[in-house]
Amino acid sequence: MADTNSDDALRTEIREWLAANWSPNADRASFAQAVLDAGWTVPSWEPDYYGRGLSDRQSRLVTAEFTAAGAPGSGHDRADLFACTIHDCGTEEQKRRLLPPALRGESKWCLLYSEPGAGSDLAGLRTRAERDGDDWVVNGQKVWTSFAATADYGLLIARTDPDVPKHSGITFFMLPMRQPGVEVRPIHQITGESEFNEVFFTDARVPDGNRIGDPGTGWAVLQVALGYERRLMGDIARTARGREKSGGLVELARDAGRLGDGHIRQEIARAQALATVNRWNNQRAKTSADRAEAATLLALGKIAMSRILHETARVQTEIVGAESMLSGPENPVGDAVTFRALNAYFTSIGGGTDQIQRNIIGERVLGLPKEPDPYRDAPFRDLPH
Repeated sequence: MADTNSDDALRTEIREWLAANWSPNADRASFAQAVLDAGWTVPSWEPDYYGRGLSDRQSRLVTAEFTAAGAPGSGHDRADLFACTIHDCGTEEQKRRLLPPALRGESKWCLLYSEPGAGSDLAGLRTRAERDGDDWVVNGQKVWTSFAATADYGLLIARTDPDVPKHSGITFFMLPMRQPGVEVRPIHQITGESEFNEVFFTDARVPDGNRIGDPGTGWAVLQVALGYERRLMGDIARTARGREKSGGLVELARDAGRLGDGHIRQEIARAQALATVNRWNNQRAKTSADRAEAATLLALGKIAMSRILHETARVQTEIVGAESMLSGPENPVGDAVTFRALNAYFTSIGGGTDQIQRNIIGERVLGLPKEPDPYRDAPFRDLPH
């Protein structure tokens, strides 16, 4: 094995490995197993858990080389919330049983967190799970769930004890989605898509072996899973999937004949400055040896990306003017700008709303006092609702 302390040596090793093992015609299942066996699937994890013990920065280098070669299979140590949560919080048995198929890309997952009455106050959830022998029986409802129709597992938080304070009576499960007690209904969005769903549980069952953490400790497990989700959303801003005009704000202004407008140039500069500072903060977080500093910077990254998307959409709308009111394939520029403006709200809500992110930053980063909660120590069943 090459000396992986050297980035150049690591790049050489990856390229040689890909040259020997990857081709566009390769059998995907066999290649996925080879990637897993070689430790490239989750390079930053320990060798005992399918990784190579690389730094987060080097793990990204591995993924970049796979992407450049057009090869799938790397980067699960950042992008696979299911696998990352099990790796950090699961039992030895769960890691050996659930991780390999997830890392090979054989199992799909969705997030079963938010409820109609428990969004920003997620600890107020009312979906319940009751023990029945070796299983738990789940009843309730979740909302805003992506990929629910195709998922094999749902990362579920459910109330298992209503007689303790709301944060203490929650348990975390990996719930099998393909069963009669799970009903998925798509939600029609303002963008014309239906990426999100409502999910209803009627005596759905989840084995106790798929419980992550002890009963009642689900809130702590959730914080781990949310941390990975926010890092992912801060890393990769969701785009219009090819519908958005390529080239960025400068090219859009040039095409619209407005690049000479001093006001437009200033607006473009402001949006690009936000993106640049956020990129610097992300780079600093990736290279920092101080875990507290890295966590702080990553907490800022998610809300920064939300602002960047909104600002970019606003400037795009100002550049194209009235054309932004047009939609459909016959108006590609206006359609893309409108989509960007509407879709920016996804990042303001998904992974924790902007308002919740500001609370987190205020309390955990700046050290401000927590908001008063007169019911903090009250049993959940006694809370007003």
